[in-house]
Amino acid sequence: MANRHDVSSADAMQRLIDGNKRYMEDSLSDPKIKSVQRYEFTEGQSPFAIILNCADSRVVPEMVFDKGIGELFVIRVAGNIANPSSIASIEYAVEHIGCNLIVVLGHEACGAVGAAIASYPDADNGPNLNHLISYITPAVEAKQGAEISEVVKCNAEINGKKLVEDSAIVRKYVESGDLKIVPAYYEFKSGSVDFLQ
Repeated sequence: MANRHDVSSADAMQRLIDGNKRYMEDSLSDPKIKSVQRYEFTEGQSPFAIILNCADSRVVPEMVFDKGIGELFVIRVAGNIANPSSIASIEYAVEHIGCNLIVVLGHEACGAVGAAIASYPDADNGPNLNHLISYITPAVEAKQGAEISEVVKCNAEINGKKLVEDSAIVRKYVESGDLKIVPAYYEFKSGSVDFLQ
């Protein structure tokens, strides 16, 4: 097990908030993808936050939070769901890298959430998509008749809770106070990330 990261969950949140502000104001930091940065991380990594992100190509956490190589540990899966593979990836970053913050980042007009809404209660999309949608269905049920944005936010909250429920590693660090999980919602036009807790 790695030591806990020297960036606390509160400091990590502030870094994300500040980076998102720069992104919204079109005042991004200088590009950090240069050969010196590539070489810098050949021996290891030390990201300060974990982002459970949708696979949507319009949501790029490194840009949205104005971060470079090695700063964020990003897991991308449609609907930002906490399934066994995404949970295992998060467990690695929590246990072996020592990250103290997880952001479950939903976004405006999420196609996976839209598919879950359209499929509810029993449309058949084939075994693989049905399986993915099953992780989003609790949010659809909780927010029946609501705007898709409300379902997306609820889905981020539910999957954040699922990380604690389904992972003894995540639960251990949340209960000790070392790890914080924050659901969030990204808007395309403004570029803003609304942290929901």
